[in-house]
Formats: sequence, C-alpha cells, structure tokens
Amino acid sequence: MSPAVKPWLFALILISVTASAVAQLLLKTGMSQPAVLGAIESGSAWDSALRIAWNPWIIGGFTLYLFGAVVWLFVLARVDASFAYPFVGVGFIVTLVLGKLLMGDVISLTRLLGTALVTAGVICIATGGR
Repeated sequence: MSPAVKPWLFALILISVTASAVAQLLLKTGMSQPAVLGAIESGSAWDSALRIAWNPWIIGGFTLYLFGAVVWLFVLARVDASFAYPFVGVGFIVTLVLGKLLMGDVISLTRLLGTALVTAGVICIATGGR
C-alpha cells in the first residue's frame, strides 16, 4: 500500500468501483426484462424510453452509479487521479465474478487471463506504483 494513501481511502475506492460494477449488473438485468425487450423490439422509441426510464432495475442501477460517482469525487479530492484510476480495473473483477455467480455468464480462458492481467496491474499500483 502506498504510504501516502490511508486505508479508508482504499476502502472508498473499492466502494465506488464495486457500486459501479453492481450498477452495471442492475442495468443489464433491467434491459433484459421482457417488457423492455418487447418495447425495443416493437420499434416504438417512446414506449421503449418509458419502459427503460421506469424500470426499477434500471433506476436502481443509475442510483448506484450516482452513489459510486459521488464517492469517487470524494476520493479524487484526496489522491492523485493517476493513482486512483487504475483501481477502476477492480470493477472488471467484480463484474466477472458477480456476472458468473448471479447471471450465469460464461468465463472463457481469454477473459480470465485478461482479468488476471488487470488484477496484476491494480496490485502494482496499490503496492507502491507511484
């Protein structure tokens, strides 16, 4: 861990990134709802927009994104952007794991290796890559 960054800031970084990753899964769930898919397939832009705008999963996803963004702004006020931003890669890990566990996503070897590379980069940054 970088000596200049306090553990609670790492916690806030992880909270922000995790909120954004979970928001992504909520948005995917909302966009996969039969009512939303049916509206999109019907070709009606107005009906599609209404179904998307009032879908509770999508509203939850956007709300969680907003929360994550507010926490992220708090983080950026306290650490260098070049230090904080690589942690966005943790979102790939969270999304990969939750996508597999909650949505049955298929994880190919290539996707797993790519995520491992991202993880290695985040570890390099977190352990003193300043």
